[in-house]
Amino acid sequence: MHDTLCLNLIKLDLSHNGLSSTKLGSQLQLENLQELLLSNNKIKVLRPEELDFLGNSSLKKLELSSNPIKEISPGCFHAIGRLFGLSLNNAQLTPSLTEKLCLELSNTSIQNLFLSNSQLYRTSNMTFFGLKHTNLTLLDLSHNNLKVIENDSLAWLPHLEHFFLEYNNIEHLFSRSFYGLLNVRYLDLRHSFAKQSISLASEPKIDDFSFQWLERLEYLNMGDNNLPGIKSNMFTGLIRLKHLSLSNSFASLRTLTNETFLSLAQSPLVTLNLTKNKISKIESGAFSWLGHLQVLDLGLNEIGQELTGQEWRGLENIVEIYLSYNKCLQLTSDSFALVPSLRRLMLRRVALRNADSFPSPFHPLRNLTILDLSNNNIANINAELLEGLEKLEVLDLQHNNLARLWKHANPGGPVHFLKGLSHLHILNLESNGFDEIPAEAFKDLLELKSLDLGLNNLNIFPPSVFDNQASLKSLNLQKNLITSVEKNVFGPVFRNLSNLDMSFNPFDCTCESIAWFVNWINKTHTNISELPSHYLCNTPPQYHGFRVMLFDVSPCKDSAPFELFFIINTSFSLIFIFLVLLIHFEGWRISFYWNVLVHRILGFKEIDRQPEQFEYAAYIIHAYKDRDWVWEHFSPMEEKDRTLKFCLEERDFEAGVLELESIVNSIKRSRKTIFVITQNLLKDPLCKRFKVHQAVQQAIEQNLDSIILIFLEEIPDHKLNHALCLRRGMFKSHCILNWPVQKERISAFHHKLQVALGSRNSIH
Repeated sequence: MHDTLCLNLIKLDLSHNGLSSTKLGSQLQLENLQELLLSNNKIKVLRPEELDFLGNSSLKKLELSSNPIKEISPGCFHAIGRLFGLSLNNAQLTPSLTEKLCLELSNTSIQNLFLSNSQLYRTSNMTFFGLKHTNLTLLDLSHNNLKVIENDSLAWLPHLEHFFLEYNNIEHLFSRSFYGLLNVRYLDLRHSFAKQSISLASEPKIDDFSFQWLERLEYLNMGDNNLPGIKSNMFTGLIRLKHLSLSNSFASLRTLTNETFLSLAQSPLVTLNLTKNKISKIESGAFSWLGHLQVLDLGLNEIGQELTGQEWRGLENIVEIYLSYNKCLQLTSDSFALVPSLRRLMLRRVALRNADSFPSPFHPLRNLTILDLSNNNIANINAELLEGLEKLEVLDLQHNNLARLWKHANPGGPVHFLKGLSHLHILNLESNGFDEIPAEAFKDLLELKSLDLGLNNLNIFPPSVFDNQASLKSLNLQKNLITSVEKNVFGPVFRNLSNLDMSFNPFDCTCESIAWFVNWINKTHTNISELPSHYLCNTPPQYHGFRVMLFDVSPCKDSAPFELFFIINTSFSLIFIFLVLLIHFEGWRISFYWNVLVHRILGFKEIDRQPEQFEYAAYIIHAYKDRDWVWEHFSPMEEKDRTLKFCLEERDFEAGVLELESIVNSIKRSRKTIFVITQNLLKDPLCKRFKVHQAVQQAIEQNLDSIILIFLEEIPDHKLNHALCLRRGMFKSHCILNWPVQKERISAFHHKLQVALGSRNSIH
């Protein structure tokens, strides 16, 4: 049994055990071992005779971090069959011992080497000489207080692809410091040049052409530094650079001129991050060298100027401009005339002026899908502000002062600034002081899915105001002055709602005002957050502070004509409840299939459905706190089976896209949807209110059996139903998996998961 266990062992963790030696046996064993973790022990010497038990092993990772290593004996790493990854973080190696380490790694299979916080304060031309005859692709030298990278000292690393140098203290980057790094694609220099002590007499220096050797570099992060500025040849030679982050990087980059980014003229740059640099002005043609740029982030600066439009000259492929959180921006009709390709424009809290210019500053942006004008105290806009933006999907106008525009007493009548937005999905009008809504305010918003009118002063709604919002899924009316919820106003829009928030309104608990609403909330499956505590009666006095959901509607006159129907319905309900008890609470299944039948009747029947091509095998819904487990168990499955690809939020979500939009798109692009169910998921508000509902709603509407449940913990069915409106019986047995307690059953679990993933999305 012992031999079998050793033979099949893949990962062995012996960290924090006080071990003084790496010797775990005297014979060859552990031939399938991939990871050996020996961190935080008391190992001082690495000897070949203490590692020869790994002679037939192929280690992807040997973890020796946080050990007081003082000596590395010759041949110690050659005693291991094949060593691909070595971690010596927090090992206090010093430059001399690091040099010896590299010599011992010569002619090994090493690919990944981690030397973070190892007291490597300088590199010489001999430091990495021993790695010349290796295929090292990843090197981590972060947190070393590294001050000097001598010329040609990295020339021995021609195969390096990922280089981590963050959190160091480089005083001077020489023109040949990076010489030889021909294949580096990712370079992290965050907080590498920052002043970390007052002893530095001058600012850090970067020689011209220092990066010219990095011919294949695609991603460069130089955020959180203290650089004096960008010199004319600072980035010259980066002919494949696509992503550049310069967030909080400069001490005195106040003005962007047409020469600032000259050194990037030959770079196919796609994203540029310039946040937190105290930039106050953008001159004409500042980005004219960046013709391939798609995403430009200028947020959190001090820009205060009139945007003439010439600032964006040359940005022929720009998709997103982020200007939020700046000092003051004054618009003109030509502010964005030169960037018609723009899809996402963020102008939150920029003290926006002249938004009512004519023609509209946004008129040229026919491809715009996301526009954020929130937190600007905007009071004056005209009806043509958003005219022509037919592709707009997300509009944020919260925290402005638009109340006057919808008043009937407004000179010229109400301003219908939302007209023509037929593809708008999300509209946020929170905190605008609205106390009136025109009957045709939302007339053209036929595809609206989320509407936020919270924190206004709304009381009376025109009967037809929501007539065209049949697609609405989320409605927020919290903290208004609503006293009455009437069927002729809210009946149509409540029909398909998934989420409703009308909390903290002064409800008038009378038959005329809320009888229909009380009946609705006691029957609906719509998620109404904080219903018991935040929906209270304000009037009449005898009901003040009384829960709305407990209001007795039986005396209401409006229900008298339906008394017979009420009696029959009640009798039927009692009989139905009795039957449910007899069949052990399985009657809810009828309700589930009833919903499917309703969707078919309403037109969701499939006609000659053709096989769909999906980008992902499954989209994984999990709580934020469970992200490590998801990454640890699903990522290896992808590596093992190249045809299997999961949609993981932290990896696959497109940068800059609204999170809700990314969730909806990812579910549509995935063949299956996996719920990783834990107590954390039941408490995660985003999962409860949106993710789970979106996945289930799509499954019901498409009549597809595409959901897989993975239970990491024992969750009772009633808790699952209460938190997520799900039950195990809604899904086929092979789509319900339980994470095994015994490790030896994990392989069987993986097999079951692959069966579930491979099963056909059958019609209910």
